[in-house]
Amino acid sequence: MTPERYSKILQVLNNRQAGLTVITDEVHKGRNISAIIRTCDAVGIDTIHVVTPRAGFQNYRGTALGSQKWVSTAEYDSVATPISSLKEKGFQIVAAHLSSTALDYRDIDYTKPTALLLGGEKPGPSQYALDSVDEYITIPMLGMVGSLNVSVACSIIMAEAQRQRTSAGLYGNDCLPKALFKHRLFNWCQPMLAEYCDKHDLEYPSLDDTGGIIDGPQWYRSVQRHLKHTDELTKPLP
Repeated sequence: MTPERYSKILQVLNNRQAGLTVITDEVHKGRNISAIIRTCDAVGIDTIHVVTPRAGFQNYRGTALGSQKWVSTAEYDSVATPISSLKEKGFQIVAAHLSSTALDYRDIDYTKPTALLLGGEKPGPSQYALDSVDEYITIPMLGMVGSLNVSVACSIIMAEAQRQRTSAGLYGNDCLPKALFKHRLFNWCQPMLAEYCDKHDLEYPSLDDTGGIIDGPQWYRSVQRHLKHTDELTKPLP
C-alpha cells in the first residue's frame, strides 16, 4: 500500500459520520440501492439500513462503482427493527413523503443524529414507518411531475445534510467509535487478511503507520502455531 493510499483511507474514515444514516424501506430496484450507497459514501455515511423487499431485489451492478466496499449494509426483514434501534440511540427519523404536513427538507436540523427513511419506488414508506418517524419531509417541485426518483431524492437531501454538518464542523468531529474505526481501517487496508482472520476467528493484528502489519513474520508464525494447535485439538482421539 502506498503512503498516499493509506492517507486517503485515514482521511475518509476520519470524516465518517456517526450521526447520519439512511434507511431504505423495501426499495427494490438494484440500481437505486447502488446509487443510494454511492451517495452515502460521498457524504460520509458508514452504514445504511436496508429492509429487504418482500418480492426481492432487481439485479443490477453498475451505479455504485465499487462504493459498496466502503459503506456497510445492514439488512432487515422489517423496518421496525432499524427504526427502533436508531431511536434508542437518539436518532431522529425523517421520512421523504408527500404530505400536507411535510416540511421542506431544508428545514430539518441534520446536525442532530439523523436517519433519512426512503420508501419503495411506487408505494413509498410503509404505514408502520409513516406512523413511527418523527417528521415527513419533501423536496419542493416546480415542474409538472410530482416526485423524484428515490436515489435522486436521497442525493438532494443528503447534500443538504452535508452542507449543514460541514458548517457545524462535524466532519472530523462526529467520529466512529474507536473499535469500529479500527475494524474498518483493517478491513480497508488488509481486506484479504481481514477475511482470513474472520474465517478463523483470529484477532486482527496491529497496523503500522503505513497500513502494514507490525512485525508481520512473527504474527504469521504465531497464527500458524495457533491453527496447528487448534487442528490437533479438534482431531478425534485414536
